[in-house]
Amino acid sequence: MATIFFPQVLRPRVGNRASVSIASGGGTIREVIDALEQDFPGLRFNLCYESGAIRPYVNIFLNRENIRYLQGLDTPVPPEARIHILQSVAGG
Repeated sequence: MATIFFPQVLRPRVGNRASVSIASGGGTIREVIDALEQDFPGLRFNLCYESGAIRPYVNIFLNRENIRYLQGLDTPVPPEARIHILQSVAGG
């Protein structure tokens, strides 16, 4: 099981939960996002462009490492992974 942690701004999209667990099954971050989309329709739009690329203000960390510096969406997800989804905050 992989545990995915969400920032406050995305929690309404996942039933106001701080985290959810899904079976990772040796998949990739892309497959985790696919599974999240099945359970929470529309969530992918908040994370990715229609092309499938991660939006620039979204950062996904797998066990404390930014997936942008690993294999991106094709980063393998080990058993018992901890995935943190963070969105950049800007203001003025």
